[in-house]
Amino acid sequence: MAVFLLWHVAHQNARDDAKLLGVYSSRAKAEARITSARLLPGFADEPECFTIDEYTVDQDEWVEAFGRA
Repeated sequence: MAVFLLWHVAHQNARDDAKLLGVYSSRAKAEARITSARLLPGFADEPECFTIDEYTVDQDEWVEAFGRA
């Protein structure tokens, strides 16, 4: 089963300001939320900063270790 995470990621002062707007059962529902969110203060100022990511439930996404500098 797939889920769709809807993010708004604004690039401000050399950092990303990410907001998770919701997790949806279909891409169409996530896209409908974008339409309504674009009318809201803040989101309306940056209407192209929305991203939809598709994930499979119960599937590992980060399967390797990582290092820190």
